[in-house]
Amino acid sequence: MQGLVTVFGGSGFIGRYAVRALARQGWRIRVAVRQPHLAPELKVMGDVGQIELVQANIRDAASIAQALEGAEACVNLVGVLYTKGRQSFDAIHGQAPGVIAQAAVAAGATRFIQVSAIGADANSTSQYARSKAEGEAAVRAAFPSAVILRPSVVFGPEDDFFNRFGSMAALSPALPLIGGGETRFQPVYVGDVGAAITAALAEPGTKGKTYELGGPGIYSFKALLEMLLQETLQSRLLLPIPFPVARLLGKVGDVQAALLPFAPPVTSDQVELLRSDNVVAASSLTLADLGLSPTALEAVLPTYLWRFRKGGQFAQPSATTN
Repeated sequence: MQGLVTVFGGSGFIGRYAVRALARQGWRIRVAVRQPHLAPELKVMGDVGQIELVQANIRDAASIAQALEGAEACVNLVGVLYTKGRQSFDAIHGQAPGVIAQAAVAAGATRFIQVSAIGADANSTSQYARSKAEGEAAVRAAFPSAVILRPSVVFGPEDDFFNRFGSMAALSPALPLIGGGETRFQPVYVGDVGAAITAALAEPGTKGKTYELGGPGIYSFKALLEMLLQETLQSRLLLPIPFPVARLLGKVGDVQAALLPFAPPVTSDQVELLRSDNVVAASSLTLADLGLSPTALEAVLPTYLWRFRKGGQFAQPSATTN
């Protein structure tokens, strides 16, 4: 069995796949989360005693240091899709990664993986993208040999993209095409992101490098929604929403995020993100440079989008209905 790796944010969507992949590679895993009692399923992803859960809050330096005691490697997966209270982009994406990287150095860790996002840019008009870039810079300053992974939109059974729009389509006669639906994405399978994390830890040649992770296909926002409707056997109006109107809807979402306990349909910052394509840059290192072949979107969507069909997984194409 390999050494100990501490995974911050291991109970999240990507985190669960990362923990499973690391366990298969023989790592001992310490999953650092705010509420360990809510993630007992992680313990059964490895052998008895291979995976432990500990309490840690990335806004608390002492709990970070404790979670890293004896760790040979560290993976930071913590992220938020919108700001709510103290869970702000600046605190979670901008400041915390540097604190974690500094603590990892102090603990004697020799490997560090920072999971960021395509589009991270200090000059972006999106606060999300700026905070991701700030976090990358802080990690590089504290831990120069860290590996940065930037995935595009991540898909899989528990994703926040297809499941969100699938739920919307189940309740609404129309789906919004923000900015006309022309924004391009390169969706990457969550299992491939987990594999990229293990590959980045295993290969010494990855140290200090940045990889952009995307799948084999590039799709417009509109094409992705059309694919969703095809898989869920639904016919819905795809309604173009100009960016000025979308910004107003985003501001309503900002208020909802601040006051309500569930995720808003869209926020103003998410609207701003949709103004730029979310695809792997031509000059970037990719999954292929990690020795991985990306999984096609079309191969995975049917395995979980059937839940949005009126007849479930046994519904036939002729069952398409409004």
